[in-house]
Amino acid sequence: MKYQIRARFTDTTIRVYQAYSPAIARPALEAGEFVAPFKMGRMTWIKPSFNWMMYRCGYGQKEGQEFVLAIDISREGFEWALANAVLSHPLPGLYPSHEAWKTELVNSSVRVQWDPERNWALQEIPNIRSIQIGLSGEAVERYVNEWITGITDVSAIAAQQAESPSVMINEHPQTQEQPYPLPISIAEKLIPTGESEQAGL
Repeated sequence: MKYQIRARFTDTTIRVYQAYSPAIARPALEAGEFVAPFKMGRMTWIKPSFNWMMYRCGYGQKEGQEFVLAIDISREGFEWALANAVLSHPLPGLYPSHEAWKTELVNSSVRVQWDPERNWALQEIPNIRSIQIGLSGEAVERYVNEWITGITDVSAIAAQQAESPSVMINEHPQTQEQPYPLPISIAEKLIPTGESEQAGL
């Protein structure tokens, strides 16, 4: 199952992660939404995989990423983003030509990257790819103004994992993840031909 979105989700929401400085995170936690100094004009990357977030932010120990936030968003919004996404780097069989891919990339407000998944110790897991979703323009406005249903500070879990990286993810109920059931139309858009059946369909 090389390309598979693993996430914590309910019937209506899915959890993604971001890491920010105290200046951005604290107002967001107080307001329950992103407010200034969060900048709507910049691309913002959301990640359903807690492990990959830990790799990206160094368990919340990197400067400017001290607060690890769990953001619950609507599944409707999440799937809108994926349906309107273009891969940051083209994969075989998904675009008719390199030029067609570049045109779509320029015109899209959503980018998707498949990066090597990580375990709790931040080691790469062979043959497993984790999704990152970049939002800009219309997409980031929808994310901030429409999709978010709650923001939770999970920095303490990140700090605990930094001290004990052998602890398994299922020991933390807040970060339990399962394969996300991607609609076929989205899987065919983001996953190479012949591998979509591995995407939790």
